[in-house]
Amino acid sequence: MDDDFLLVFVIVAVCVALAAIVAIVILLLGSSHASDIRSSKREKPATCLIIAGSGGHTTEILRLMAGLSHLYKPRHFVIANTDKMSEEKIHTFQQTQDASIEYHIHKVPRSREVSQSWITSLLSTLYALTHSIPLVLKLKPDLVLCNGPGTCVPLVITAAFLRMLHIHLVKIIYVESICRVQTLSLSAKLVYFFCDHLLVQWPQLQKRYPGTEYIGRLV
Repeated sequence: MDDDFLLVFVIVAVCVALAAIVAIVILLLGSSHASDIRSSKREKPATCLIIAGSGGHTTEILRLMAGLSHLYKPRHFVIANTDKMSEEKIHTFQQTQDASIEYHIHKVPRSREVSQSWITSLLSTLYALTHSIPLVLKLKPDLVLCNGPGTCVPLVITAAFLRMLHIHLVKIIYVESICRVQTLSLSAKLVYFFCDHLLVQWPQLQKRYPGTEYIGRLV
């Protein structure tokens, strides 16, 4: 068993367990904001949770956001608490959008730094969960959109449990970064089974990973 596989297994298992516990407690207590999971017809704007990473991840996600209609609002951007550059990019981007589109920026701890060991990644992911679970439960987004930062893992898993337990209907879309040509990123492997759509920009990725969808170059 290699280190990457072990890291994926342990982090997913812990995230699933904690998110499930919190979601089940809420379900048992009853939620006044619960959605009818049986109906997918939308009669109001869609609350969006957009998870931005540092550097190229933020640039890609904002290019994707440029194609969304004004009905996708309010927009809740999530960034790592140390990511100042992405915060500036988001503000600049939103200034080019319809003035009626409300947006907010939320900061959470990073789940994993580049080259971080799997043991410390587990600890940092647990810490990130303590911020991510309350945020998702508070916002109850209709759409979660992300493209690869490790920050997305606890957010995506928590959102998935809102739907699984009929607490709130949410659509989860993961767009793999264009720089991932031969293999999925670690983040994509972690959320592979929780996404409604895992979109890739290279045909060889779709062939290698069943269930992904090849959509060509987006950015």
